[in-house]
Amino acid sequence: MPAPDEFVALLTKNQRKLHAYIFSLVWNPTDADDILQETNLALLKKSAEFDTAREFLPWALTFARFQALAGLKRLKRLRFVFDESLTMFLADEAAREDPIAEARRQALATCLQKLPPSHVDLLIRRYQPKAVVGDMAAALGLSLKTFSDRLRRIRGKLLDCIAKTLAQESLS
Repeated sequence: MPAPDEFVALLTKNQRKLHAYIFSLVWNPTDADDILQETNLALLKKSAEFDTAREFLPWALTFARFQALAGLKRLKRLRFVFDESLTMFLADEAAREDPIAEARRQALATCLQKLPPSHVDLLIRRYQPKAVVGDMAAALGLSLKTFSDRLRRIRGKLLDCIAKTLAQESLS
């Protein structure tokens, strides 16, 4: 069992990774913030059970996963919640230690916040399981080409933003 100040130091040191992991599951910055707070509370309540012989982050990510899944169940009332198999795949991918992927995830989160909500909504709809581009275009009253061009422009803006964000971070 770590001393309380050591545990808080470990928790503080890993906040960004926990937030990125949770964000990869819920895809909403506000929900990710709320779930991170719930995760922090759960971790603090269970701090006496932490074995200092183990690594902290994998242990904490387990709590984050359960908190995120509980949060997703609460959010099911929303239209755009990923199915559980995709969520678990994303969770497993996010849990892997990869500094480059971590930087990209952070840049993606930052850049998604900069997009207009209608663009984020469109991207989320597009990447839902069984999404059909033709049906989406028809629902918006657009030709398939016009709709595809719009998606391409949005993804291009997102990629440009990510590249600029990563370039700025490497200069810092």
